[in-house]
Amino acid sequence: MINNLRFELSFKDLAQLEEKLIFCKLHRIYNINIPCKGHIKKEFYKASFEFINKNFKEFDVVYHYSLFHQYARNRENSYNEFLNFYKNCNSYNNSRILLVSGSIKKKNYDAINVLNNLQYEKKLKYKLGIAYNPYLNKYFNFSLERERFEKKISSRLINSIWFQFGTDIKVLESEVNYLQNNDNNKKLSLYGSLLIPSKQFIARFKFRPWKGIHIADQYLNSLQDFNSFIKELICFYLDNNIIPVIETDFLSSKKIELIYRLFK
Repeated sequence: MINNLRFELSFKDLAQLEEKLIFCKLHRIYNINIPCKGHIKKEFYKASFEFINKNFKEFDVVYHYSLFHQYARNRENSYNEFLNFYKNCNSYNNSRILLVSGSIKKKNYDAINVLNNLQYEKKLKYKLGIAYNPYLNKYFNFSLERERFEKKISSRLINSIWFQFGTDIKVLESEVNYLQNNDNNKKLSLYGSLLIPSKQFIARFKFRPWKGIHIADQYLNSLQDFNSFIKELICFYLDNNIIPVIETDFLSSKKIELIYRLFK
């Protein structure tokens, strides 16, 4: 399972992207995820896709396609742009898409709407990943996550589920059990977000919490407790065949060593 670890890669320009991909190669990291947020959106997002597929074909890449950040003037244009990106990914064996609505959903244009439209497209067999946040109901007063999941899954275009990070394993276990109660869902690949704690990360999170991320005060006040929880979460992921996705900075030999040490 540790060989299947995925790493999310952020960058400011193509030169930095190249530098970070070379670092990954040196450390035998070939499973990467490209987010669609911050600087990485619009034309730069598409340019990054083209750059990787031209120069680093040996990488297995999952592109987080944010319908919010890639919105282009109106719903029709936005859908056509996504469809073109979808087809381009389909032409590369090393490229996949994690489809996300985005932090702010556009009216009548979110993951459910897009999946509904894709069902009527001909000759498209490419499968997509979808995000799932187990903690929304308990910690963010949003009770529709299961309902939205069922609508997405009904499209029959889904092959993977990507769990959001949180620090309540009982809630996570309950949601994983719910998803796996359906035999059809057992065929889906499962991925789980993993944040590697540090004093710097905790300070930044306290100052500006990430939207939709639940981290208990206990872990924000104790780096030791946070690390202990991460080891527990890793065990849960591995016991349930959930592939971890490292979403915090890993780009130094010291940080790589720390990550691998957590898996021992």
